[in-house]
Amino acid sequence: MGVIATNNREINLYYNAETNKGMQTLAYVQSSKKKVLDVDLSKTKVTGTQWTELAKRLGKPIKELINTEHPDFINDYGKNHNLQSDEDWLKVLENNPKVVTQPILVQGDKAVQIDTPSEVMVFLEEEDQS
Repeated sequence: MGVIATNNREINLYYNAETNKGMQTLAYVQSSKKKVLDVDLSKTKVTGTQWTELAKRLGKPIKELINTEHPDFINDYGKNHNLQSDEDWLKVLENNPKVVTQPILVQGDKAVQIDTPSEVMVFLEEEDQS
């Protein structure tokens, strides 16, 4: 069992309220009939352990959660960064969560990254059918 508590009747959304994509995704999720636990990354600190668990649930390396083209990332680490270890990438996420590529939706043992907010509706429809 991981450190992130989940169940099939609740949706956990990790998003940045300072972005349009984050706020639109939140609106879609809140329109569902399920209970929503929203984690605004601009206000809530997510631990390295939680980031590691999210990456594992998504089936991705930690570095793929980070938008290396984000202006804040480039400003802090440069275009030719020298980040190699998972610990380096975790420090980026812990210190500057604005660079997260896109909102992350977790329900039960499923996790998805949301490219466009309307994808939430597809996810919710799939859940209703199962």
